[in-house]
Amino acid sequence: MPSATRVRWAVIAVTSAALVATGCSSSSSSGSGSSGGGTVRAWWGDPQNPLEPANTNEVNGGAVMNMIFAGLIQYDPKTSAASNANADSITSSDQQNWTVTLKPGWKFSDGTPVTASSYVNAWNYGALSTNKQVNASFFQYIQGYNDVAPASGSPTAQTMSGLKVVNDNTFTVALTQKFTTWPQTLGYNAYYPLPASFFSNHAAYLNKPVGDGPYMIQSYTRSQQMQLVPNPDYSGSNKPKNGGINLVVYTDPNAAYSDLQSGALDVDNTLSNTAIKTLAGGPSGGRFLNTPAGIIQTISFPLYQPQWSTANAKLVRQGISMAIDRDTIVKNIFTNTRTSATDWTSPVLGANGFKAGLCGDLCTYNPTMAKQLIQQGGGIPGGQLTISYNADGPHKDWVDATCNSINTVLGNNNACVGNPIGTFADFRNQITSQKMTGPFRTGWQMDYPLIQDFMQPVYTTGGSSNDSHYNNPQFDSQVNTANAAPDAATSVTDFQTAEKMLVTDVPAIPLWYQNGTVAWSSHVSNVMLDPFSVPVYTEITVS
Repeated sequence: MPSATRVRWAVIAVTSAALVATGCSSSSSSGSGSSGGGTVRAWWGDPQNPLEPANTNEVNGGAVMNMIFAGLIQYDPKTSAASNANADSITSSDQQNWTVTLKPGWKFSDGTPVTASSYVNAWNYGALSTNKQVNASFFQYIQGYNDVAPASGSPTAQTMSGLKVVNDNTFTVALTQKFTTWPQTLGYNAYYPLPASFFSNHAAYLNKPVGDGPYMIQSYTRSQQMQLVPNPDYSGSNKPKNGGINLVVYTDPNAAYSDLQSGALDVDNTLSNTAIKTLAGGPSGGRFLNTPAGIIQTISFPLYQPQWSTANAKLVRQGISMAIDRDTIVKNIFTNTRTSATDWTSPVLGANGFKAGLCGDLCTYNPTMAKQLIQQGGGIPGGQLTISYNADGPHKDWVDATCNSINTVLGNNNACVGNPIGTFADFRNQITSQKMTGPFRTGWQMDYPLIQDFMQPVYTTGGSSNDSHYNNPQFDSQVNTANAAPDAATSVTDFQTAEKMLVTDVPAIPLWYQNGTVAWSSHVSNVMLDPFSVPVYTEITVS
């Protein structure tokens, strides 16, 4: 549990332990800069959306958000324990009405102050339905959310009634119910503050986002690269130990690894399966890291498509899960850098929500039962299963292996095939626009180390990352109950009650828990991954 001296969440007792918790080539050399000297050249993938805090819910955009912004809360890069960043205190007497006090003197990289209004305005913008922010649902427990984001029709208000600015360094938040662990969620990028320039010249902000974090953007060319340099106005504790980060977009993981080998790239954290086999099985000069992370990989179903939403289709989904030989795929494809999943969270959570074996028979390879369920459900809708994935990531091998497993069970070599889709951005756009007609790969990298984050955004109705469009009012109600629990331990138990509903409904099939892997060149040192599987860029030094 975070110590009381580091995390001042007065009047509440947070008892859960925050334990250790997804081109083009560059040939430039490490340049000079401030803070620590040279520039780090690092792999990057094209973000799905423009870089707005409340409109970023995937790993590529999230990595940048966490470099150029600092929020109320931060998570320890080794333990994931939450502590105050820009917040001086977050207090409540009833776990429903909160007072947030900021540390004075914080500035955005454009020199303007970070104030209570910076948060209140940002959260109101993120919640307002007409702004179409993908993370809007993260504000759903704030009073007045339904007025700015009604289930249907136009907003009847522009701001949430539960947010009030008291003075430059203080604001209050009134929630619709008790939410014991609410302060622990506030390190997620949806809750970052925004400068006044975001609202006065939105187009200029999107072209070159402005934050209050350890780095600021020097230049940004969409789909190519982003150059970041240390932010001299940053007031936090995570000051960069290098002269900047040059993020280079790659569309082929093999090309990135080739650049790493040649010295044209310094940090590669999206290693191809071939590269992982080479690095895990042979000498890497000590420049390879394979460590547990708060990530689960799944296959989701488009429940908005009639052929996948029937009672019979539920049986088919159950059968498909039992037809996947996870252990063999983990061993042969991933060289044991994954662990077969037995629930919908991550072992990294520990007491914060992981329960081994919760998935039961659904996650156990059983060819006989799998075939029986699929046949009982009327067979694969349309006669053939297509599993879609983004072709710019290292997914082809495991998708093909998964299809081979299903085909073997069904005795039909064409029962399942992979469906590669261009880039990550293209792939995600098809998912969010509900254009999928068959199952597709999904992964969840935790935003904060709580089971709540693995359940609510992904599986509640209207959740920001509910890609399958799963809709179960009983599940939603149980999530509300879990959030309102009087203590963290009870909250975990209540969330696991909700999670058990996924065993029957199967909106997504758990595949495996993913380790974080990264390799680096001899030009850099002190490379580590945080519990979210993202390089701790501020700690990297350049020789």
